[in-house]
Amino acid sequence: MTATHIETALARPDGQAESTLPLQLAFMAPRLQGDFFPEGRLEISLWGSGRMANLSLEPWSGPFLYAPNRVLAGDKGLYVAQSAPAVLLRGAKLKSLRPSRRCAWWGALTAPQKVERKGKRRIATTPWGVTLVESRQDGDIVIATGASMTEAERGLSLSSETIIAECNAYVARCDLLPAAPPLMRSMTLQSTHAALSSIRRAEDGSFLGLAAGQAYSAPTRTYFRDGYWTLQALLMLEPQAVRDEIDLLAKGVQPDGEAPSGVILTGPAQGLEWEKYRTTNKTYKEEHLRPTDWWSDHFDSPLFLILCIGDYIDATGDRSPMKDHWQTVETIYRRYRRFDTAGNGLPQKPRTDRDWADNVYRHGYVAYNIGLWIGALDCLVKYGSDCDPALAEEAAKVAEQARASLDDVLLTPQGWYADYGVKGDFVEDHLTLDSLTLLRFNAVSPERAKIVLDHVATLLESRNNSRQPYGDWGVMCAWPPFKRPADTRAKSAFAYRYHNGADWPYLSALYAEQRLKYGLDGWTYPMLRWWQTSLENGWMGSVEYFSPPFARGSLLQGWTGMHAAVILSHRAAIEAAISAGKADL
Repeated sequence: MTATHIETALARPDGQAESTLPLQLAFMAPRLQGDFFPEGRLEISLWGSGRMANLSLEPWSGPFLYAPNRVLAGDKGLYVAQSAPAVLLRGAKLKSLRPSRRCAWWGALTAPQKVERKGKRRIATTPWGVTLVESRQDGDIVIATGASMTEAERGLSLSSETIIAECNAYVARCDLLPAAPPLMRSMTLQSTHAALSSIRRAEDGSFLGLAAGQAYSAPTRTYFRDGYWTLQALLMLEPQAVRDEIDLLAKGVQPDGEAPSGVILTGPAQGLEWEKYRTTNKTYKEEHLRPTDWWSDHFDSPLFLILCIGDYIDATGDRSPMKDHWQTVETIYRRYRRFDTAGNGLPQKPRTDRDWADNVYRHGYVAYNIGLWIGALDCLVKYGSDCDPALAEEAAKVAEQARASLDDVLLTPQGWYADYGVKGDFVEDHLTLDSLTLLRFNAVSPERAKIVLDHVATLLESRNNSRQPYGDWGVMCAWPPFKRPADTRAKSAFAYRYHNGADWPYLSALYAEQRLKYGLDGWTYPMLRWWQTSLENGWMGSVEYFSPPFARGSLLQGWTGMHAAVILSHRAAIEAAISAGKADL
């Protein structure tokens, strides 16, 4: 990673990114997903089924133009369809096609399958689906895949012109700020793409969850927390997908109110393979307790279901999700009341690695979780009276008590909120971006919120913190690093890595949102610096996390759509900044 601001790719005025280098393009549509490497490789996967095929191509030469689900290079191009799992290669030369021998890295290795040829068509078959590759008279190549031959044939039935039109229309839909300067416009395209492409479909076209990201698809699953931050933009772009997501997540909540990190939604073949792996691998069996659980018992997950319902009602006025899932909502509320062991309105988290910071053993009062709790209480107060007026009244009293207790347990002498802990035991008092859930859900006063945001600007914006060693590269999620090594594991055991100080763009968007909410300048840095770093390093698309000197996270991450949500929610202020020439770094 570089901090010298010499871009590997450049943002163009039309919102595309341009590079002379053959950069990886991760793509994702309702069924199809994969990775294209212009130096000569295309990997194809299918939502619900897994890895389908690998294609080898003659290398392409730059310059390259990158946009959501599209890359152009002179007379060559890759275009991803929307209506069926198909991709068009224009001007490409196919060298080989190989069906995948595993549906995922954990899947059993299958016997090599011979590619069948029928005229200008090649057929690559796996036990979980089929991929068709057709060479057309005009030199185009169409690749279509499906869980069945019928689905793959639907993709192959699309004309080249239709695939190109669908792809270009999708790029145009992602262009929410066409008047913005290049960096802002191109970031907006990628963030909107991250949100919209998360909407996934089953073979019959029915809704099959919001994907956390392109790399989070095997086993196929949808997450409570990732889904919540991803759907913030969809509340304004595709509210029906939010309604459907609520129904899927509700099915993952257990009778006692516990919920996993995510809900597994595999197709039949991948599901059987995953269940075989889960039940024979001791570690996975202990972490994923049920066939539908992805990482059981996460402390934050149940609260996100209530927050999803509240945000959906706010956006649409449709109160049916609260009524449909009231029993589950009430059970969740009662569960968290039992975590209030001090009787102060604030639940305490057991010492586990089971919330978004899943490489950290946080315990006690966790600022991030308390923000979610108070937001969930407010949702019950606002919309719970239709189902149970007495419980809504009780929730109002608990919310008041929780707000009154917050400063005593977590406010630091410096004026921000500690990450987690219990006074008299241990308190990790560094500053974190995820503590801004307290601001988002109005758990603190506007005056306190502005003090916290001033500290975030000073300590977490790398450009302002000379005590971190890497210069200007993004917004750190935590600083200083965790002071008790035993509380961290895996990637977060390293200072500045993962939960220990990396830039997570979705949290940077949360920070930008709060600056706009309180009328503060300085929101462009968290909105744009992550994307500038991506361009500097040649990362095409929304990246999960990054920090020098460590490797980046995955590409095309759904919750990076939070930037699009901020744009949609604060459009007037952002467009005014664009007009005034103040929407750039």
